[in-house]
Amino acid sequence: MSKSISSVGPAAVRPAVLVTGSSGLIGSRLVGALSTRYDVIGLDVKPPRETNDQAAWIETDMTDNAGVRAALDQVRRRRGSQLASVVHLAAYYDFKGEPSPLYEELTVEGTRRLLEGLQQFEVEQFIFSSTLLVMEPAEEGEVLTEESPVAPEWDYPQSKIRAEAVIQQHRGSIPALILRMAGVYDEDCHSVPIAQQIARIHQKQLESYFFPGDTDHGQAFVHLDDLIDCVALAIERRYQLPDYETLLIAEPDVMSYEELQDAIGELLHGQEWTTIRIPKALAKAGAWVKGQFGEEMFIKPWMIDLADQHYPVEIERARKLLGWEPRHRLRTTIPEMIERLKADPAGWYERNGLKQPEYAS
Repeated sequence: MSKSISSVGPAAVRPAVLVTGSSGLIGSRLVGALSTRYDVIGLDVKPPRETNDQAAWIETDMTDNAGVRAALDQVRRRRGSQLASVVHLAAYYDFKGEPSPLYEELTVEGTRRLLEGLQQFEVEQFIFSSTLLVMEPAEEGEVLTEESPVAPEWDYPQSKIRAEAVIQQHRGSIPALILRMAGVYDEDCHSVPIAQQIARIHQKQLESYFFPGDTDHGQAFVHLDDLIDCVALAIERRYQLPDYETLLIAEPDVMSYEELQDAIGELLHGQEWTTIRIPKALAKAGAWVKGQFGEEMFIKPWMIDLADQHYPVEIERARKLLGWEPRHRLRTTIPEMIERLKADPAGWYERNGLKQPEYAS
């Protein structure tokens, strides 16, 4: 079964855009941004966080064949068969490192269900939110491009690369754009790994002083506002894009793990933060021991093997095809993240889904 909410009349003349995963962090921000120019319809199993008078929502379980068909039937009744763009954000992920059937049922098979249903529509563009983590990490001195090899190393990116293959197999004549996105953040943080790192240093946890990898390496990120701009530009330029294209979406400036650790420590505690590099075997042993005593830990032993992966990115193709240039940088946003934590510790922990230490309550 599916249900919908909307205060928009059925005969809108603006181009229609379908957004799956519309109630998530990225989806809700995207729906708000696009609804000023497009007739936006969101599909999600959860209702929107905020009511949007310019957008519609249809409750949709992407793991259910009948549910997807019913949702698309509602879309057709509302807007007919013409869709300017379908932005597919719905996917499963977590950082537990444990197998989940949802990687296959939601991320992979959900993509297939959606594409098969869309064959009954005239779709001008299909945008898929993949991840930069499908790429093989760069060697020293290298920069990742769209031609770099892929080598996803855990369940989440592996499910994304399988979904990319599904798109090629089932898109039919629908033009497709694959956006391999870096980790997303904003001024409230809203990035699981960065929030965890900030919390460890904020609480001066023992593991916040150690790093089991090459501290000169780093992960690419992208600000949520810049990502929204990127998707909006992709929709706007849909007629000029190739029939099938893959783009890397990230800031070209990558903070090393050491830079990030030091910046957070100094902003939080007003002094230089000492980071000590330790062998991975020792870090794994420590994580295992803490786990045996029932302590809830974000850092799992499997993560330690990936700790020093390096993801510097060349974004020239996105610049050329989309006219996109990220306006934000993680290094200049970190101070605002820390200021918001200091101003409202309890709210900051809650917004980032973290357990509050007693002094933040």
